[in-house]
Amino acid sequence: MNTPPLVLGFDTSAAHCAAALLRGDRLLAERFEVHSRGQAERLMPLLEETLAEAGLTWSELDAIGVGIGPGNFTGIRIAVAAARGLSLGLDVPAVGIDGFDAREKHGALAAVPAPRAQVYASLDGQAPRLMPESEASDAARSAGLIFAPEASPVDLAQRIAELAGKRYLDSPAPPAPLYLRAADAAPARDLPPQLIDG
Repeated sequence: MNTPPLVLGFDTSAAHCAAALLRGDRLLAERFEVHSRGQAERLMPLLEETLAEAGLTWSELDAIGVGIGPGNFTGIRIAVAAARGLSLGLDVPAVGIDGFDAREKHGALAAVPAPRAQVYASLDGQAPRLMPESEASDAARSAGLIFAPEASPVDLAQRIAELAGKRYLDSPAPPAPLYLRAADAAPARDLPPQLIDG
């Protein structure tokens, strides 16, 4: 009998670091910490602690799953860079899972929370976009769907690992960030070019 894959899933697309370790559909360990900053310093130790809790090592992983957004620009870059580096170093596939897939539930509108009472959502088969919560909620109600964009970070990490475990054999492309809005920071306009580029 084939052993189910061992998959480490993690997400830093909001103010958190969350990780879940699954063997097939069985949860072996999970970790979650709130982080408004410092995710880059904390992510790798948190992943190591998750493996240690289950008594397992990096070399035993079959795949890595990572949340690719939408969400916080810096957090997404941190997680995707870590997943790509781990994939190369461990020679295992890394699978990017977007926040819509991670939140998808039957009878519900898949929506990802955003700042200022907004969400990322896709309405009527349109491409996902940033919109007011009220607009997404009204559209969900009109379509007979539940609108509940909040999700536990640990549940997200677990779902990311679960989906990665189902997709990693399909030769996935390296994970890449999913950005649906422009960055909050505007480029500097009054600095000499060498300071902007360097």
